[in-house]
Amino acid sequence: MSGDEIAVVGLAGRFPGADSVADLWRNLLDGVDAITDHADDELRRLGIGPRLLADPAHVRASGFVPGIEDFDAEFFGFTAAEAARVDPQHRLFLETAWQALEDAGYDPTRGSATVGVFTSTSVNKYFLYHLFGNPALGDLDPDDWDGRLLAHQNTDHLPGQVAYRLGLTGPAMAVQTACSSSLVAVCQAAQSLTDYRCDVALAGGVSVTWPRYRHPGGGLVSADGRCRAFDAAASGSGFGTGSGAVVLKRLEDALADGDRVYALLPGWAVTNDGADRAAFAVPGLTGQISAVAEALHCAEVSAADVGFVEAHGSGTPLGDAIEVEALTRAYRATGATGTGYCALGATKTSVGHLDAAAGVTGLITAVLAVAHGRIPPNRHFDRPNPEIDFDRSPFFVPTAARDWPVAGRRLAGVSAFGAGGTNAHVIVAEPPAAEPRPVSEGGPWTLRLSARTPEALRAAADRLRGHLLEHPGLELADVAHTLEVGRRRFEHRVAVTCSTVAEAVALLADPGHLTGLSDPASEPADPTGRSTESADRTGPPAGEGRRISLPTYPFQRGRHWIDLPERSTP
Repeated sequence: MSGDEIAVVGLAGRFPGADSVADLWRNLLDGVDAITDHADDELRRLGIGPRLLADPAHVRASGFVPGIEDFDAEFFGFTAAEAARVDPQHRLFLETAWQALEDAGYDPTRGSATVGVFTSTSVNKYFLYHLFGNPALGDLDPDDWDGRLLAHQNTDHLPGQVAYRLGLTGPAMAVQTACSSSLVAVCQAAQSLTDYRCDVALAGGVSVTWPRYRHPGGGLVSADGRCRAFDAAASGSGFGTGSGAVVLKRLEDALADGDRVYALLPGWAVTNDGADRAAFAVPGLTGQISAVAEALHCAEVSAADVGFVEAHGSGTPLGDAIEVEALTRAYRATGATGTGYCALGATKTSVGHLDAAAGVTGLITAVLAVAHGRIPPNRHFDRPNPEIDFDRSPFFVPTAARDWPVAGRRLAGVSAFGAGGTNAHVIVAEPPAAEPRPVSEGGPWTLRLSARTPEALRAAADRLRGHLLEHPGLELADVAHTLEVGRRRFEHRVAVTCSTVAEAVALLADPGHLTGLSDPASEPADPTGRSTESADRTGPPAGEGRRISLPTYPFQRGRHWIDLPERSTP
């Protein structure tokens, strides 16, 4: 490793069947099918009309995320009326972005690090179905939608929204390349760090959708909403809702600042198929080969050492066959001669196709696989697609969770291919081992918590207590340090002082031991949540702890939603 690699220091997301990245990882290892089969009453509540319900081609399943109607509007500075009009994709990603930065242990308003944001979203279906022409919006002039509603509806407004609400001052860019958007956003973020355009980069994507799809046969949508990537029965994907984000830093900075490093991104590439394909939406072999080969070359790794590829895996017979052929040719061109040594998987087989969030979701899977040395199974794989010659390829499809298949440094690849031909491939590598350090004998340690409301503060204390119960081996020095430098200061504050994890658990369970942190007169709290402290450093001084992953802010969500307009039955 040269030190020029990009480090993944934070992760966050909400996915079908999973309220967090940890939930997603458990589901993947357990082989959970997170697709929801919707009953008629549920479909009606979701706004599906009688004509679509009666259509035999209607796909009555989706990668469903409950609670999209709910949002902590006050936390992010929205009025109730404004929040109800905002694209729920913006709202969901704002929460994901906040959680990702907290998982990384960073409060952007403290210190001098410049944070960039790179985002992607799907089409705003909430505007199309819930807002446009809805009389519930009052006396809006239908000729004045641009002036009255569109400020929080467009895809290119999301990065600016995140930068404004979170206080980020680096480059803020929207990336739209269809299904590959969020992985391309990660590539753009990594390049911005490499070019020293920012010090920290937040990248990801979001998609909110409803089960309004039809299965036409031979298209992108499967009949039952399941994705059977690489299987003989593959007939497309089911689509779903999800949001994912990663926080990136240059490795040398992450090590100097005492960050937790999940994985490294030593190489990435973005290409386009151009005109060398059968049709606009048909993937191109040459462009995919170029993306994979270039990423391997930039990472300076051998394809023979890659143990896992998180594929695009859209579940279309032609697309899957082209993808495996492209991977095989790229691996052979870079010197890999073995067969059946590299696991090939697709997170879509568990959660469905998350469109603009699909690429970053696949990246999160690969990061966790590299970090934990475990490879999740592919769902719905019984018989190989007859158009894929696995026997002569480096790949096999795992159907059960397994340990990493090769010795040495763990390496993975991640692919995302967009309709229109934009291909992205990213190499993910095991991080360097953390330098050993003696167990801290200092203390006692003060664990500081704060929140916007008393209810959220109590929830934050409960979350931290539960985390300490699950991880009794944590260093209190690390817990105290992460809470000190990686959490924004809010009006309602408490602290517990303790010498052991067991003592911290006991104190956090007893409200009588939660005491105010400081006299508000001596340390005024900014109502926006911005810190009034002048901490310019980003890393811990000698003798303090390291940043670790801790529970993130407990959002106090309320329903901010405009229901579908009433329809007359045809």
